Amino acid sequence: MRVNHSRRTAAPSRSVIPRRRQAVPEPRYGLLRRLGRADRWAFDRVAAARLRGLEYVLPRLSRFADHGVLWFTSAGVMGATGRPRLRRAALRGSIAIAVASPAVNILGKQAFRRKRPVVDLVPPIRIRWKLPTSHAFPSGHSASAAAFATGVALEAPRRVAAPVAATAAAVAFSRVYTGAHYPGDVLAGVGIGALAALGTRLVWPARPPVARVARTEDAADAVADDGTGLVAVVNPVSGGSGGATAAILPGRPELAVELLERELPAAEIVRLGPDEDADKVFDEAAGRAAVLAVIGGDGTVNAGARAALEHGVPLLVVPTGTFDHFARAIGVESAAQAIAAYRGGRVGRVDVSYVTPVTGGAAGGAAGDQFGEEERLFLNTASLGAYTELVVRRERLERRIGKWPALAVAAVRTLRHSEPVALTVDGRERRVWLAFVGNCVYGSRGAAPTWRDRLDDGRLDVRMIATGRRVPRVRAVAAVMAGHLRVIPGYRAWRATGLEVASRSGDLRLARDGEVSALPAAVRFGKHAGALAVFTPVDAG
Repeated sequence: MRVNHSRRTAAPSRSVIPRRRQAVPEPRYGLLRRLGRADRWAFDRVAAARLRGLEYVLPRLSRFADHGVLWFTSAGVMGATGRPRLRRAALRGSIAIAVASPAVNILGKQAFRRKRPVVDLVPPIRIRWKLPTSHAFPSGHSASAAAFATGVALEAPRRVAAPVAATAAAVAFSRVYTGAHYPGDVLAGVGIGALAALGTRLVWPARPPVARVARTEDAADAVADDGTGLVAVVNPVSGGSGGATAAILPGRPELAVELLERELPAAEIVRLGPDEDADKVFDEAAGRAAVLAVIGGDGTVNAGARAALEHGVPLLVVPTGTFDHFARAIGVESAAQAIAAYRGGRVGRVDVSYVTPVTGGAAGGAAGDQFGEEERLFLNTASLGAYTELVVRRERLERRIGKWPALAVAAVRTLRHSEPVALTVDGRERRVWLAFVGNCVYGSRGAAPTWRDRLDDGRLDVRMIATGRRVPRVRAVAAVMAGHLRVIPGYRAWRATGLEVASRSGDLRLARDGEVSALPAAVRFGKHAGALAVFTPVDAG
């Protein structure tokens, strides 16, 4: 085969150098660059803005929020009102700040180390603060503002939560307006603060503002514009009133009476004397009343409820006690709200629980039957064991040192000295350190939970710490306070319509709605479903 050598592949006249490919940035870095440019552009727009009147307000507001001063001051004011919902809101907001602040200032800023903005475009009139030396991302002021506002919104009524939220938004905006942060820093801080506040619900669930009462009726016939037919029995010493300060400042009961006399001038006011039989006074008042009002705490409301049930009249609760658990459950937290509920004429029917000695026959009647003389009623809780001892010790001390110091001292002494009680519960022998029986199911955790979702579910909520050995005291009290009772051996909880308890060592001491009484060795707990007619706010569920 002949090969043609005349056709050869021509050599290239110049060397070919392959083109180097340009590095393509990863998508995430490109996105971060775009976000950074947008962040700086937004900062420049805010810096160039001229908002009349805010040039002086926002810098001062920003400085007032330094170190949480604005929010802790607000929390103090809310707590000083004495309103339970506002106290809870202030506490939840403060806890949220305590979580959000270290998360931002210790973890977030050290992790990102973003530099502060250049403030050349910010007018000097706005820069009335010392330039921060910490990193910019995330904004600590914004985190604290969002944490407090969100915590307040979880508990407080809208008329309080809305202005707090508006103030928090103003603080967050002021951080950009004064040149302290980029908008992205502020948004990140707001997100962290809101999450911190929402996270508090994991260990402390937010309580519903009002327990629902489905069965309602209209009591307009019993309501008069001037209060005709309303008989109000007031306990002048409820809520710690009547002590050394009574001669200087009027207590909550007297303030409630003044408001009632001004708003309902035709209402009859009956004051309980220190040596009078409360049951007799309430019975006589209910006998001539179209509506029976109670001005006092949970113990006084308990006595009024008995009289209202026996005479078939609706009950109006005017809270002036220390805790006012029942009034808060139906959504009445002040005398003004009680008067508004009366004028609204909306009456709901709630369950009433009782405890009665066990005899040969049945104890207690069905709902709507005449109530037995031996029945001891309770609207909130009945407790056995350590809590009863705590109440007795507190009552011995409170006249000398005040209710709250007495409660603290009594808790310490109870922790040191209380022992389990030998009981037979529904036929089973137990050694009980603490037992709680609630009127309707309580939604919160703990040995003494404080809120209910309904007041007409027909059930008893039973919670008990029973042990066969000495109770681990510090662990038990810590679990009771924190609400995580499952960490205590022997904790049991169940729902029932009835319960029998017998003491193997003698008579029982029982605390009903905060009042301690002695009972025979064997008792039965039961319910009168929907028995009590009580005025509730018009907007109650």
